[in-house]
Amino acid sequence: MTQATVPQQRGILLSEAALRQVKLLQERQGKDLCLRVGVRQGGCSGMSYMMDFEDTSKIGPQDEVFDYDGFQIVSDRKSLLYLYGLMLDYSDAMIGGGFQFTNPNASQTCGCGKSFGV
Repeated sequence: MTQATVPQQRGILLSEAALRQVKLLQERQGKDLCLRVGVRQGGCSGMSYMMDFEDTSKIGPQDEVFDYDGFQIVSDRKSLLYLYGLMLDYSDAMIGGGFQFTNPNASQTCGCGKSFGV
């Protein structure tokens, strides 16, 4: 009997464009950093996204880590309840460019796309 191979499931998805951009930003920092993605109370829709680089030594047991070709995205489990399935994309368009969050858990989003409600 053979065992089926289960593909790695990722709670936070990253487009190729977003991966290129975060790797570029990480290189500019000159350190081996991970990208922490989470949520906090606030924003026009009730919750806002937060995203920042941090040292990999700060990854704790309460965190979920998603590996993208050696680059790590980290989220605490509480935030992941609101972010599971999130697609992080990047556009370099002059208008509307930057990182974009597509969250399947959001029942409403604000016009800027940086906050959401569930």
